Order: sequence, then structure tokens, then C-alpha cells
Amino acid sequence: MNRRHYAISLQQASEDSPTLAKLAALTRESSERLQAIELLIPAALRGTVQAGPIDGTSWCLLVKSNAAAAKIRQLLPALQAHLRSRGWEVHSIRLKIQS
Repeated sequence: MNRRHYAISLQQASEDSPTLAKLAALTRESSERLQAIELLIPAALRGTVQAGPIDGTSWCLLVKSNAAAAKIRQLLPALQAHLRSRGWEVHSIRLKIQS
């Protein structure tokens, strides 16, 4: 077994590992999706939403409260349509309340 006894950066580790590289790409894409829809979310709610995991054509948004999730749930059709118009294949957006 070949062990490394020196520190490497996260970027180098992700480049050396296909699994980490895919995870890094999904994280980057999730953040890009959130940036794309940010202006569609009311300004008062933007701080309550974080990009979550992507699972195929499903994407998850992490929301800080039930009240914010209720309002964002009303916006989901518009958010999905906007993402599709930007080239992302998003068939559903799930909301997960952070506690």
C-alpha cells in the first residue's frame, strides 16, 4: 500500500480521485443553480436558502424555516422553468428544512 505522508490540497485530492472530482463538480453545479435563481427569490428570503445536493434530475434546496419553505414552495414552478431555460434538466426541486 502506498501511503502519502505529506499534505495535499483539496483541489489536488479531488483531481486525483474520480469520486471526489464528481462530488466537487456537483457541488459547483448546485451553487451555480442557486445563483441562477437567486433573483427570483424575494430579497428577504435569499439568506434563508442554501444550495443542496443534486440527484439526477432532482435538486434539493436547504431552507432555514417552515415559513420560508412555504413561500419558496409557491415559487418552485417558476424556479424550475428558469433553470430549464438556462440548460439544466431539473424535473423537481425538493425543499429540506434545516434545524
